[in-house]
Amino acid sequence: MKVLLINGSPHENGCTYTALKEVSKTLEQEDIETEIHWITNKPAYGCTACGGCQKLGKCVYDDQSNIIAQKMKEADGIIIGSPVYYAGINGALSAILDKAFYQDSASYENKIAAAVVSCRRGGAGSAFDRINKYFTICRMPIASGQYWNAVHGNTPDEVKQDIEGMQQMRDLGRSMAWLIKNTYESKTPEREEKTFYNFIR
Repeated sequence: MKVLLINGSPHENGCTYTALKEVSKTLEQEDIETEIHWITNKPAYGCTACGGCQKLGKCVYDDQSNIIAQKMKEADGIIIGSPVYYAGINGALSAILDKAFYQDSASYENKIAAAVVSCRRGGAGSAFDRINKYFTICRMPIASGQYWNAVHGNTPDEVKQDIEGMQQMRDLGRSMAWLIKNTYESKTPEREEKTFYNFIR
């Protein structure tokens, strides 16, 4: 059993990493293997709606979206962490996730997921909601804890002083471990064939 934690910050060891590391340590204590994958600080192309991924099985731009898509397919649980910019997630992370989820969303169905956001002061709620939208469109059960998964602080040391936020990270780790262990070998529910409907007649 393995959980992939995606560090969607341009800073490899910053505030978002500090929060994800706390979740990772708790998961490891629960005998769940973890990997924290950093998206790097290289530019990321947004989706150009070319349709190439439907033919190739991956994005035509060979960037982090293809790497992350493959890692998500191999994981049993996925946690996506992002800093908060203007009440939203990092733009590069958004571009990467749009492409990673679009190219093969069916592969992520029933994987346990969670969002983690890091902000100096405000905007955590809307960024948290933005990440969760990726999960709910892909039928991914969401792990939760005692509060929304956010930490506050302008530096990693300040994040560590957010005792409620850090406790939430540990609680999230325990919740995710419990869900993975209890669904690891369970049978997935039967699904209706997906129906598409456009609101133009």
